[in-house]
Amino acid sequence: MAQGAKARQPVALVIGAGDATGAAIARAFAREGYVACVTRRPRHADALEALAQSLRDEGLSAHALPADARDEAQMQQLVETIEADIGPIEVAVFNIGANVRFSIGDTTAQVYRKVWEMACFSGFLMGREVSRHMLARNKGTLLFTGATASLRGGSGYAAFSGAKAALRMLAQSMARELGPRNIHVAHIVIDGGIDTAFIREMRPDFEALKAKDGVLSPEEIARNYVMLHRQQRSAWTHELDLRPWCETF
Repeated sequence: MAQGAKARQPVALVIGAGDATGAAIARAFAREGYVACVTRRPRHADALEALAQSLRDEGLSAHALPADARDEAQMQQLVETIEADIGPIEVAVFNIGANVRFSIGDTTAQVYRKVWEMACFSGFLMGREVSRHMLARNKGTLLFTGATASLRGGSGYAAFSGAKAALRMLAQSMARELGPRNIHVAHIVIDGGIDTAFIREMRPDFEALKAKDGVLSPEEIARNYVMLHRQQRSAWTHELDLRPWCETF
């Protein structure tokens, strides 16, 4: 750094910054002093900007950067723009879900391919592009959001399970390669329903479950992501399971 140059604020990049978990993760890192760079597909640009504005309204730093994480050129441009114009990406979070359910007979090639692109291939693109810059600085954290389907395939979830299991193996491979280079790679298994509009609609017993802490709080999930990033490297966690106390497993 040139003499007199001002250090740039570090960035937390959240790929898949939806209305619940992704938003909570972005807010948690912003409150830790990071610039939150949040990303969703361009068709969600208005919701993405609303999230960024809500963070700025709290006095936090945030940028809405719509991009399709499945598109190699868009991901390359996204990372290069952040690094050049905003700040160094110190932590990157991959949080795209792609949870769909189809019988194996009804799972078309298009559905299977799209789910894999969303839940795995885009994670590869994020990890590859961001790690290039992290390696040059010899530090950084890559966090990948998994699911129950990362560990076992359920009936009707062939596409989702295949993609999430592949993402888990990707994270393991990256951890073994990048860990010795001081890049912390962690995979988080979210095993249980999260407090989202989707789960509220799916579970008729949602309110009763929530009343007894039986659904995952996005804010508590986010707190664990910050904890993983803050870990000292003599005791890094690679895989962390998060589930409600009453969830069977």
